[in-house]
Amino acid sequence: MAATENAELVFIPLGGVGEIGMNFALYGYGPAHAREWLIVDVGVTFPEPNHPGVDLILPDTRFIEDKLDRLRGIVITHAHEDHYGALHDIWPRLQAPVWMTPFGAGLLEAKRQSEQGAPKIPVTVYRAGEKFTVGPFEIEAIPVAHSIPEPMSLAITTPAGTVIHTGDWKIDPAPTLGPKTDEARFRAYGDKGVLALICDSTNALREGDSPSEEEVGASLKTLIEQEKGRVAITTFSSNVGRIISIARAARDAGRKCLVLGRSLKRVIEVADELGYLDGLPEFVAEEDFNYIDRRDLVIICTGSQGEPLAALAKLSRDEMKTVELNAGDTVIFSSRTIPGNEKAILEIKNRLIDLGIRIIEDGDALVHVSGHPRRSELRRMYEWVRPQIGVPVHGEAAHLVAQGSLMAMEGIRQVAQVRDGDVLRLWPGAATIIDKAPFGRLYKDGKLVGTEEAMGIRDRRKLSYAGHVVVNVVLEDRYELAGDPDIVAIGVAQTDASGEPLEDLMVDAAIGAVDSIPRQRRKDLDLVQESVRRAVRAAANQAWGKKPLVTVFVTR
Repeated sequence: MAATENAELVFIPLGGVGEIGMNFALYGYGPAHAREWLIVDVGVTFPEPNHPGVDLILPDTRFIEDKLDRLRGIVITHAHEDHYGALHDIWPRLQAPVWMTPFGAGLLEAKRQSEQGAPKIPVTVYRAGEKFTVGPFEIEAIPVAHSIPEPMSLAITTPAGTVIHTGDWKIDPAPTLGPKTDEARFRAYGDKGVLALICDSTNALREGDSPSEEEVGASLKTLIEQEKGRVAITTFSSNVGRIISIARAARDAGRKCLVLGRSLKRVIEVADELGYLDGLPEFVAEEDFNYIDRRDLVIICTGSQGEPLAALAKLSRDEMKTVELNAGDTVIFSSRTIPGNEKAILEIKNRLIDLGIRIIEDGDALVHVSGHPRRSELRRMYEWVRPQIGVPVHGEAAHLVAQGSLMAMEGIRQVAQVRDGDVLRLWPGAATIIDKAPFGRLYKDGKLVGTEEAMGIRDRRKLSYAGHVVVNVVLEDRYELAGDPDIVAIGVAQTDASGEPLEDLMVDAAIGAVDSIPRQRRKDLDLVQESVRRAVRAAANQAWGKKPLVTVFVTR
């Protein structure tokens, strides 16, 4: 590749930097007015309680939507939701070629078939070790260990040099699934010279090395063997390595495996088609549950994050048609708690405990291990790659700053702290933030995707806190009230502290507001509407201490 006059290489995260989830990275090469662009990962994050009704949260892509004529492609590093989960909703806005691994492509297609209206996205499949070209970007897929099939780091080469985009990775000496992290390829790039390392920061606060998945499997086997009842294990649906560890542990303990949960079954179907489950016994059907002795069964189920409609939540409420848990059974949480899900998970645990079920989680035994590198693993990556520039990504501020400090301590000469929207020039010259790109969040709400304002999320949030009052005011020909206003209050307290109906107080406030306006000025119906709205809201606030949303209709 020949260098372009006045060319620059820039890195712009539009999600996943300063937060966990919603990973979306842009690389731009060329002169400022004519850069060609590459997207790496198109992920989602999940709604919190202050997002009532929202299904998913997606990155705001308006920055790159203005440059679609120079967008050369999208490369997905692996098929975790926070790295590929927004593709079906975002791709129609971008219409760019997509590269994915076989497992990722299979999971995308399975997901499309289960989601009404999802687009058919043309995908080019790439495999570990392969090289391919996307516009001015020459890419090599370097296999790494993680908690899903076929995770890849990307070596992205332009005339400016090579950038290593690690994606999600760890160093596991004994992974259940797939090859080990390819030290030789990272070292080879380090020997040739690496301009920048864009590196996962998730576990940058934790010292040492991550335990191996093999150790988790051995621990699960021991736990399963010592339990006298059924053992239900919940984990992330996409963690095929953990599913294999559980299935092997169950087999070695002389038990059969049953799978509950649509997303788990979808992942298992794709993994099985690609040969990842070869050698494992077949999973038993739900219909066979009553014919299997309690001591002979392990259940793998969805719901590790407290999802109310997932299998574990239904089991805790005894709502499954054919499967149940009883006193003396055990539930193992083979997962970590994603921040924000603590309360929902605790509610499920308490329901299970009330049923007489034993709970085992990460603090009790080795039942989970992260798929991300701890500090000793990060040090080894720096040693292999020896980059000129270190850029911490994939984490909240504490994680990013922790890895930035570690990079500096380990001798990386330039460390660039960036956040979502920062335009980081990697070349030429020193790594510098030169601009700010528009960024933010889009909300998937039912069948629609839009901004917080367009989806009405703010008003919905207010409704969830203080309800809604609708007032209908009718004026007669002389602009006098034609009777008392009608009021409908939803989600509003019924009475004040003294027992006075709140609706009566709000009706009186509406009448007072109209009476306070001189009759000639009542011809301005907008004025009447706003006066009544303010008066009703103030009356509710005085009596209740909260300000509901108030909608007023004035007719004549």
